[in-house]
Formats: sequence, structure tokens, C-alpha cells
Amino acid sequence: MIDDLALVAAVQKSERGAFERLVRAHQGLVWHVLIRLVQHAEDARDLSQETFLRVHQRLSQYRGDSPLAGWIGRIAYHIGVRHLQRKRIPLESELGEDGEQDVLAGIAGEVDVEGAHADQQVMDLLGRGMQRLSPMQRMLLTLYHLEELGIAEIAGITGQPEGTIKNSLFRARHRLRQMLEPKLEVA
Repeated sequence: MIDDLALVAAVQKSERGAFERLVRAHQGLVWHVLIRLVQHAEDARDLSQETFLRVHQRLSQYRGDSPLAGWIGRIAYHIGVRHLQRKRIPLESELGEDGEQDVLAGIAGEVDVEGAHADQQVMDLLGRGMQRLSPMQRMLLTLYHLEELGIAEIAGITGQPEGTIKNSLFRARHRLRQMLEPKLEVA
């Protein structure tokens, strides 16, 4: 928290490179929130810029009573949700198999799949399974498992109660398991 407050103070004093440090520190979180919600890289890039513009404009409103990452994540979440609302895409509905884009392509470099055809097939199945989840379910799974945020932090970002987050994560994992088990022949 002290580092967050120091960084915020540096940005507010217009110290050279301070805002760039803030962006570098939080761009991964913002990207994961937005790409999982909107599922379109160009929109996610535009919304990321909008998020950091809003962060810069409203940095004086950050009180320091919670981590800066949660505050920024909440801004990204609200911008993403507004984008979905403008496009009339429901946040909670389940999507069909109409999209074949691999949603895990952005993190595939973090997974060792060299020469392992079976691993690539699993990743492809997982990507297609993630596509079929609702935007909210995709985002929650990403924040929890990839960003390794805790339930309380995710609740702070989304504004939902912790019990709702836990329930939504359970349902998302269960739905993903139901989709993948028959294809992976797992009991």
C-alpha cells in the first residue's frame, strides 16, 4: 500500500516516468479483465487505453484504503461492462460454439507445449471451452487462476459479494469440466 501511495503521489506530481511505471505495473491485469470480457483484441486495446486515461483523470479519487490494482481493475471492469452493454452483449449468458478464436492464445507462451501435440489439443479444447462461457465466467476464471487474485480482490473489482464470486467460480469450473470431460475421456 505504501508503494501504491508513493506511485500515485509521483504521478500526481507529474514526476518523469511515474505514469509509465503505473501503466507497466497494471497493464497485464487490465488486459486480462478486458480481453476476457470483450473477446476482441482491438476492442480490448482501445478499452485498455480508455481505462488508463480514466485512471489518470481520476487518480485524485484513489484513497489508498485498498490496493491500487483493485481500484484500477474495477475501472477496467466497469469500462468493459459498459462496452458489452453498448453492444447489447449479455454479461452472464452462455455463448454458443460460434467463435473459434483461441482465447488462451495470449498466454500460450507461458505454457510449455513444445512438441507436445496432446498438450496443444488440450489447450485448444480449453480455449474453445472458455469461449463458450459467459464473459463474466471467463473473466473470473482468468483473474483467479491466471492473475492469481484472491476472492476479496475480485469482489473489489467487480463490486459483487465474495459469496457470489465463489459461486460463480464454482459454476464456471463445473461448466468447463462438463464440456471438457467427454472430449478428454476423463472420469
